[in-house]
Amino acid sequence: MVITRPEMEIGRYHWMYRSSRPHRYHHVPALRGNISPLGIQGCFECCIKCLGGVPYASLVATILCFSGVALFCGCGHVALTGTVSILEQHFSTTASDHALLSEVIQLMQYVIYGIASFFFLYGIILLAEGFYTTSAVKELHGEFKTTACGRCISGMFVFLTYVLGVAWLGVFGFSAVPVFMFYNIWSTCEVIKSFQTNMTVPGDQICVDIRQYGIIPWNAVPGKACGPILENICNTNEFYMSYHLFIVACAGAGATVIALIHFLMILSSNWAYLKDASKMQAYQDIKAKEEQELQDIQSRSKEQLNSYT
Repeated sequence: MVITRPEMEIGRYHWMYRSSRPHRYHHVPALRGNISPLGIQGCFECCIKCLGGVPYASLVATILCFSGVALFCGCGHVALTGTVSILEQHFSTTASDHALLSEVIQLMQYVIYGIASFFFLYGIILLAEGFYTTSAVKELHGEFKTTACGRCISGMFVFLTYVLGVAWLGVFGFSAVPVFMFYNIWSTCEVIKSFQTNMTVPGDQICVDIRQYGIIPWNAVPGKACGPILENICNTNEFYMSYHLFIVACAGAGATVIALIHFLMILSSNWAYLKDASKMQAYQDIKAKEEQELQDIQSRSKEQLNSYT
């Protein structure tokens, strides 16, 4: 009788480990409640896992962006309406003189509606992109692989956010113009009040001419306000509200610029992460292929050895 090599190995094993007995598996009783075998509560693990998947930087940038756009659009819309009312009542009583300005302001209000809708959707998309590129979310959804399409989309968001950031810098500068105009009118009113208190110069000689700002033509009547008339304009509720709403709208535009810069930094880092992840993925694929080839070679060699024996 010919003894094969596997039989010799089995005999040698029994000779060396005669006292060994088959391993017996004991039943482990299941734990009651929502506690895992490691003793950690399952609900707590789920909460920690969910909190780890939140892109906090993108969330902060989204909240800041929504707040800035909401302040700019809401306050700007109401302030423009108050500005038209002030011009019609005190500086341009003829409708034909400020007809072009009224059309421009109405168009700007429609643009505000479009800006609010666009940035609401864009902020949600950027937040979703932040979830997509968060490492904790990748662990939640199992194996993660980057694609060329995903990297191109991330690069497109970087370019689009950069363009929007530059555009909002212009919006921020433009929103400071009405603040400057209303500040000049308010400071002039304060000067009139101080002169009336000191009784040095008559207030009638101090005037504000809106026509010099170019928002109404030079033939508009009256076009300017002096002394007590100007002081009454400053004391109206429309002037007070419009002035402060323009300030808030300017601050909202500044907050939106900061949010877009924050988004730009996040998207740039995410794009770099995806680029590195794609390289790591290619390396792992090559490594897995080499290991598979090595296993195939070892299996073939074992088969040939067994056939020889």
